[in-house]
Amino acid sequence: MKRLSLLLSCIALVCGTAVELRAAEEADVRGYFRARLDSDMAAVKVYRPEYPFWQYVFTIPDGNIIFGSARDGRLLAVFPTSGDWVRDGQWEDRTLAGTLTGLTLPRRLDDRRDQVVKLLEPSIGPLVHNPARGRFLMPNAARYGAFLSEWGTIYERFGVPAEIGLAQAILESGLDGRARSSAQALGFCQFLRRNWDYLNRLTPNVIEAFNQTTQAPYCAAYLSVLATMYGSYIPALSEHHAGGVNVGRAVINGERLGGDSIRDQYLLGSAFAVNLRSISIPRYKDLFRTYGVRSFRYAEMVFGNTVNVQRLIEEHPQQQVFAMRTPRSLTLAEITRATKLSDDEVRRFNPALQSRVPATANLYLPSPVKAFGEDVTFWHRPPNAAFLTALDDFLHLEPGVQLWHDAAFEPTLREFRDRFANTGIEEGTVMAATLSYVISDLRTSRRAAILEDFRTNGNILQLFQRGVEELQSTLAGD
Repeated sequence: MKRLSLLLSCIALVCGTAVELRAAEEADVRGYFRARLDSDMAAVKVYRPEYPFWQYVFTIPDGNIIFGSARDGRLLAVFPTSGDWVRDGQWEDRTLAGTLTGLTLPRRLDDRRDQVVKLLEPSIGPLVHNPARGRFLMPNAARYGAFLSEWGTIYERFGVPAEIGLAQAILESGLDGRARSSAQALGFCQFLRRNWDYLNRLTPNVIEAFNQTTQAPYCAAYLSVLATMYGSYIPALSEHHAGGVNVGRAVINGERLGGDSIRDQYLLGSAFAVNLRSISIPRYKDLFRTYGVRSFRYAEMVFGNTVNVQRLIEEHPQQQVFAMRTPRSLTLAEITRATKLSDDEVRRFNPALQSRVPATANLYLPSPVKAFGEDVTFWHRPPNAAFLTALDDFLHLEPGVQLWHDAAFEPTLREFRDRFANTGIEEGTVMAATLSYVISDLRTSRRAAILEDFRTNGNILQLFQRGVEELQSTLAGD
């Protein structure tokens, strides 16, 4: 009996130590990606101080034009798209309320916006303005806002701050699982259909792209990989929107402009591109190609909407989401009969569900139902030690687009893919599949060759210098 007691005590001690070590490593991983976010936020505040303005775009109803300060992002005024701006405008800054009194504004909307800018800038400073898009987010927030904490936990499992991942989802889909673009970008974070099809071939289970809770791990893993490649979430987010070559050109131009860090280089280079576009798109297009104003704004819009993520979590009582891996096809009728949930409630958890869930896909419900399959709700369980160690090591990889495109770097990525796969857990499978996708993309992409030419081409260097000189002349004239 004494021996058994001693053995149990030893087991408890070993298990307790293992749990403590895992908790410590989890804290280290979280500390690392939080520090990366802090550095990014500091850079955004310096280069894009207007970023808080973008939170209002998705909280004010459509049919309005909103104006804010480019110095601090505070909301200044809201005007109806059609209507009398003098009579119907809402001034958030009451000291400006008489600005339009007695004036006749242009009938054309764009001219009216320009006129308000001319009237306000002398006293307020530079402005930012945009149509409101509240209908893009708010109906979906009412339906899906209760799941944000669960989705945020999923993002953090892969080394991505919850508020960054979810703010990107706000921009991409308004949190709508069934969002679909004209280019066939699907769902939560708007991956192209062909990319979902490719990932589906890499995983042992069926990926239903219209379920947000299915998409979130892959969205998180991909953003984690890009942020590791760049060493920053700012260009990583922008690559998702503008493409790697466009972001690469911005980074190289920023390096030429004297940027020290990847953050400085990207933010300087992106501003350079937008300023040149305002001078002449045809003359300078080879310096930025399809990189436009929305590309320039994308990352700051994500950072601005982190406020909305926290607000929505506070406004909506949060619900747990459980995942079951279905061993066979399940009909909607079977699910509602067993759970006593309405069709609409089951579809709220599973927007992809029309009439049935396919075999080996995930079914999401507010509580687990053993008969529906294995519980694969990995975000309700702590990660195992092998996954944590692999993630920690991965996040600490040396960043650099040139390095990552070098064929000699591919074995490193393959090693991490295998380490994640060998963990034998859900999140390990997701990371392994995502890395397989990225490895294939790096190998087949012409990005490295295009950017190397952009870096060394004499004509591009001359065009860059001409652009710098013309911008300096324009600023001196102002």
